[in-house]
Amino acid sequence: MKCENLDVWKRSCRLSVEIYKHFMQSKDFSFKDQITRSSLSIASNIAEGMEKESEKEKGRFLEISKGSAAELTTQIYIGIEIGYIDKKVGFNWIKELTEILKMLSGLKSKYVQ
Repeated sequence: MKCENLDVWKRSCRLSVEIYKHFMQSKDFSFKDQITRSSLSIASNIAEGMEKESEKEKGRFLEISKGSAAELTTQIYIGIEIGYIDKKVGFNWIKELTEILKMLSGLKSKYVQ
């Protein structure tokens, strides 16, 4: 299955774009780099996993995507606390990440028995 056909891939790409746009003008290059890389990693690992031949490898990359989503969730909470992310925006991103994580778990269950 091509990643472009997966709703979870589309949603994680959209979230990454939102995060990149939000931090485009940020002067805190360290935080900006970390949060944008973890957001980018979710969709990227879905894409890489879907191209793998073995079911086990597909599942492994989906697991990596889940880890990136958890990392991003943490960074969003920290971003809210330090004033880099508006609470409403941040909690909307976290809500979207919760849905993405559920979708990743469901997709992973297809490949890992």
